[in-house]
Amino acid sequence: MLDKFDIQKLQDLPIEQVAEALGLQVSHHKALCPFHADKHPSLTFHRGRNRYRCFVCDARGGTIDLVMKYLNKNFLEACKWLSEEHSVVITVPPLGSAAWPVQEPSTLTPQPEKPFDASRYARFFERPWLSPEARKFLYDERHLDTRVIRWCMLTSWRDKQGVPWLQIPYYSRDGKLIGIQNRNLIKGGSPRFRFPQGASCSIYNLPVLNLLKPGEPLFLTEGCSDCWSMLSSGHKAIAIPSATLLSKKDIEILSTLHSQLSTVFHIFPDQDAAGEQLYNRLVEASIHHGFTLVRHQLPMGCKDFSDFYLLNVKC
Repeated sequence: MLDKFDIQKLQDLPIEQVAEALGLQVSHHKALCPFHADKHPSLTFHRGRNRYRCFVCDARGGTIDLVMKYLNKNFLEACKWLSEEHSVVITVPPLGSAAWPVQEPSTLTPQPEKPFDASRYARFFERPWLSPEARKFLYDERHLDTRVIRWCMLTSWRDKQGVPWLQIPYYSRDGKLIGIQNRNLIKGGSPRFRFPQGASCSIYNLPVLNLLKPGEPLFLTEGCSDCWSMLSSGHKAIAIPSATLLSKKDIEILSTLHSQLSTVFHIFPDQDAAGEQLYNRLVEASIHHGFTLVRHQLPMGCKDFSDFYLLNVKC
């Protein structure tokens, strides 16, 4: 069977994010229930408990249950889908072991993961190109600073079906390309994110650490979008994908910055369960490793720092 800690990683994924990755359109914590002929959204998401429930057909459960029921997968297949869709590393038992149900051989046979081939993608970022959809998303909707877009080397592309994607490179502190996150630019499009095989997409914007001065504050954000907004606000920032993806190596990076530069970390936690979970993980790390974490409160009506940034830009 799967390790209990791997299962917990998948169960901790934000339920609404999982629903959107499946193609459900979530609005105000509700969606049309796909398990009965639903004309009015009756599938409700409780972010505090990270569960869903339909008050008509009584379908209910957590992240893994939702994938199993919606995609008609067994437990292990659902876990594998979640891990690939959300870039969560887990150890899948070999096909044919007692952990798997008896079935015919299929494409679910685990294959050794290939290392990320940076040479295949590096050229895309030498001359970044932004499609009309990318420009609309970054400039018209997000109102981001052009200098930030250039610094982050964002580019875009279209797949064979004509779907526009924003291509987000992840670099190591020494400037080596280590991963790519592809973001679907069609609202409600599925999947929402795609990652090349072997991509390492943990802490985002690591090269900015080379510009930090002793005692200078560093802002920690949840996800790339908030990081772009923070950078556009004139602050140095890095992004952490989520609490479940915060690794010991990431925490060591923060601890080392504190030791070498007396860096004080600042955060505006997202106003949801995932944001609080990430903040609590960082608080725990700060206690054990002795660095300082300063919390800032978002105003009412702002779900994340991107909302707060847009509020200030429009004022």
